[in-house]
Amino acid sequence: MDDSLNATFWNNPDLKSRLEAPMDPANLEAADYGVIYFAGGHGTMWDFTQSEDLARLAAEIYENNGIVSAVCHGPAGLINVKLSDGSYLVKDRKVTGFANFEETLIGKTDLVPYLLEDKLKERGGEYSNAFLPFTSYAVTDGRLVTGQNPFSSKEVAEQVIAVLSAR
Repeated sequence: MDDSLNATFWNNPDLKSRLEAPMDPANLEAADYGVIYFAGGHGTMWDFTQSEDLARLAAEIYENNGIVSAVCHGPAGLINVKLSDGSYLVKDRKVTGFANFEETLIGKTDLVPYLLEDKLKERGGEYSNAFLPFTSYAVTDGRLVTGQNPFSSKEVAEQVIAVLSAR
């Protein structure tokens, strides 16, 4: 809560009530959204990866000329996103996400079901990361915007806004 943006968000009763009653992606229509944003956290490596509804929603938003974005472990939500031609969304696209080295530094490599960097590469993503761990790093490839770690959240948001503004 020492970050003023986080505090402003957290102390907003309307936004806080939305967090307490999340929407079910199975009930969402991609046509209603121009952007989808996958926030991070280790839990996403289980929850997002296994959600067919999130994968469908992300693919449809992307194919409707929308923006798909993710930060930190959030790109786990992109792992199983397939486009209508059967290709993975990340294939041959510049991406980033929580780096193997960062996972090693925090001692979680034995706890996670896979290493995100490896899985993004396995799906054909052109993975890159910052030279220094735990520094802000984000990449944009058309309408796909990804950030490496929690420190990249603001940069991802700025890049999403830039893509929206360029339309």
